[in-house]
Amino acid sequence: MAKVDLDVLLEELVLREGSDLHLRYGEPPIIRIAGKLEKMEQPVLDDDDLEELIYGLMAPVQKKKFAAQLEFDMAYEISGVARFRINCFKQMNHIGAVMRIIPLKIQTIDEWGFPPVFNRIAELPRGLVLVTGPTGSGKSTTLAAMIEHINQTQKKHIITLEDPIEFLHRDKNSIIEQREIGIDTKSYAEALRRVVRQNPDIILVGEMRDLETMAQTITAAETGHLVFSTLHTIDAVQTIDRIIDVFPPSQQQQIRLQLSTTLQAVVTETLVRNKEGAGRTAAFEIMICTPAIRSAIRDTKTYQIYTSMQTGQRLGMIQMDRYLKDLYQQGVIDYEEALAHCNHPDEFQVEFDQ
Repeated sequence: MAKVDLDVLLEELVLREGSDLHLRYGEPPIIRIAGKLEKMEQPVLDDDDLEELIYGLMAPVQKKKFAAQLEFDMAYEISGVARFRINCFKQMNHIGAVMRIIPLKIQTIDEWGFPPVFNRIAELPRGLVLVTGPTGSGKSTTLAAMIEHINQTQKKHIITLEDPIEFLHRDKNSIIEQREIGIDTKSYAEALRRVVRQNPDIILVGEMRDLETMAQTITAAETGHLVFSTLHTIDAVQTIDRIIDVFPPSQQQQIRLQLSTTLQAVVTETLVRNKEGAGRTAAFEIMICTPAIRSAIRDTKTYQIYTSMQTGQRLGMIQMDRYLKDLYQQGVIDYEEALAHCNHPDEFQVEFDQ
C-alpha cells in the first residue's frame, strides 16, 4: 500500500495553485508553485510506492506500451477538480512521473487578459498559426483560449489532434472533435493524411514533432484550413528557421515558398514570476505575417523579420524584450526577472542604462 494517495497530492497541488507534481525515487512528492520547486510534507517515495501510484493509473495496454517504450504520456481527471497531463518515464532504473494541471474550466482570451490581437488571430479564415515557447510556458492554455473564442463566436467544425487530450472542449456555437494519438489514431502523420476528408474548418495539431508532421500540417494550411500548432522555439525567426532546417536542402526552397504563403502568425510565450513570487504572468512575442515578412521568408532573409516587427506595432506585433519591459514598467515583474527572460540581454540592459 502506497504511503500517499495520489488524488490527495493532486488536490493539494490545485489548492496551492501549483502547476506540476513530480514523483521520483528517494524523494517526497515535489510540486512547482510560481515556477519554484517545493518538497511536500509527505513520506519519501520508494519503488513500491511509485509503481503503485503510477501503474495504478494505467490500463493493461498502457502498461505494455510503457514497458516497451520506457516513455508514456496520458491524461487523468479528478471529477470536479481538474485534469492532469502525465508523463511517465524511467531514470536511474526507477520509474517517475510529472503531472501537470489542466483546469476543467477553459478561460477565454479576454478572461486571461491577453492582447486584443489574439482575437484577430483566432478569427483568421485560413493559414498556419504557430504558438511556440519552452516546455511549461503555457502554449496549450493559449491554444485552448483561442479555440474557446472560436467555439463561442463562430459556427465552425474544429478537429484537434492531441497527445494526450488536455483541455476538454464542449460544443457551443462550433462542433469540436478531439482525437488522441495512440487511442483514436495511430500518429499525427496518419491523422493528418485523412483529416481534410473529415470536412474541418479548423485543425489543431498538438505538436509538430517531425518532418512528416510538419509537411502535412503546412499542406493542410495550404488547402484553405485554419491550422494551429506548436513548436519548442524562443522567437519567430528561430521558429521559421527551425521548420526549414528540418527538411533536406533539396526541399528547403519549396518549404520557404509554402511558409511564405501559408504562415499567418507566430506567437511565442514564456511565463515570468510576478513581483514577490505571487503567481506568474505570460509574456508574449507576436509576429503577424505582412508582405515584407513573407518576402523575407521566401528570399532567405529571415533576419529582416526583426525590423518588420519593430515597425508593426499597429498590427499588434511586439517583440519579447519590449513586452517584458512593459511588464516591468507596469510593476508586474522585477528587473531581474525581465532580464532573465529577454532574448537580447545586452541590448535590454543598455536601453535601461540610457
